[in-house]
Amino acid sequence: MVRKHRKMLGNAAAPATLALMGLIETQSRETICAWCLDYAETRILPIYARRNPTDERPRETLKAARAYLDGETTFAEVKNLILNSCHAAARALDHDPAAQAAARACGQAASVVHTLSHALGLYFYGTAAFAYDTVGLGQPDATYELIADQVCADLRAALLAIAVKKEPNPAKIKWKIC
Repeated sequence: MVRKHRKMLGNAAAPATLALMGLIETQSRETICAWCLDYAETRILPIYARRNPTDERPRETLKAARAYLDGETTFAEVKNLILNSCHAAARALDHDPAAQAAARACGQAASVVHTLSHALGLYFYGTAAFAYDTVGLGQPDATYELIADQVCADLRAALLAIAVKKEPNPAKIKWKIC
């Protein structure tokens, strides 16, 4: 029997995840949004683009999220792109779990402009994108756990690189972990 792949990878209760969540909580909405969008554009989007070079939907969704933060578009437009463009791209990619996870990770990164807790969606889907892109399907759980720890550390390092010490107005996040 072939085991179905998981759409998200990572462990919400892992010490590395909890440390990332704690760091996120010390930063402002602006810092968290910039971090998520930068990370998705530089580390996740290339996975998608390599596998789907002509599909610009995740890239356009991330651009729209930035435009929203700059006051150049409405959240309704961003939400439409997240749901009907970026996530639609993911739904069409059951045959390519790495690209599917990358599209979902980009959608989660864009969603942070509205709900900060989507930063964990970037982590969970981003981990799946990296894992399935690098080692494929059917690996032992320990392999995926190691990749999840590496992605979490990379996300944390990226946030630390732009983190503001004692940032005023740190985010108030209600974590909803499925």
